[in-house]
Amino acid sequence: MELWQAAVLGVVQGLTEFLPISSSGHLVLGQRLLGFTEPELMFDVAVHVGTLVAVVSVFWQDLWGILRGLFVYDDQDGRQGRLLLWLVVLGSIPTAIIGFAFKDLFESMFSSLLIVGLALIVTGWLLLSTALVRRPGRPLEKMGAGRALIIGLAQGLAITPGISRSGSTISVALLLGVNRKVAAHYSFVLSIPAILGALVLQLHELGVPEAVRTAPMIVGFVAAAVSGYFALRLLLKIVQAGAFHWFAPYCFAVGIFALAWNFWG
Repeated sequence: MELWQAAVLGVVQGLTEFLPISSSGHLVLGQRLLGFTEPELMFDVAVHVGTLVAVVSVFWQDLWGILRGLFVYDDQDGRQGRLLLWLVVLGSIPTAIIGFAFKDLFESMFSSLLIVGLALIVTGWLLLSTALVRRPGRPLEKMGAGRALIIGLAQGLAITPGISRSGSTISVALLLGVNRKVAAHYSFVLSIPAILGALVLQLHELGVPEAVRTAPMIVGFVAAAVSGYFALRLLLKIVQAGAFHWFAPYCFAVGIFALAWNFWG
């Protein structure tokens, strides 16, 4: 992998991991356009670590609240932190079950432009449906275990290339009546166990590499972390403004492009 390819894939990962347009779907398309079928596993680990750094840097206050809640029991911040932790644990259960039970099935989908195209169109419809949400929404205290499990189920199904993780989890949360800010913050804090779990699986599969080219990994890591940080900041403003559905036309366009490439490329 050349350094410019590493930079491009790192930026693609950082932007699409958080913007509701499917990082996996774009990486499938990006790999085809750049002329290779699959990035090195160590590079994939590096860009995922970059996106994890972006999440922690943007949502450090939520994470600090969780940590505080483990030791402070007699104030509002402590109670909020423990509640968020409990809801994240609940939401991670269906994600973990789906990820482990259907891992091979989802991995086989990464070779199919047809699935990527159809999934991007599904993502577009899901995003478009959020335009119907007008009510203020429930705060974290009234979110409930059932909603957390459903949002976690949406995150698990988003392993499908072309289904956006952030798009599906935030859209489902909004459709379930969760407050916009809470929906966005919960979605991305919920992504941390999922990203960590994916990294552990990747490192387990990797074993001990005989040789690693560090330069592309460093470039990809930095590109993913920086682009991911700004993508997160932008997305939070868009969700708060009630404009999440603005991404739907883009998903439709890229999905149609993928289908056209599949049938006539």
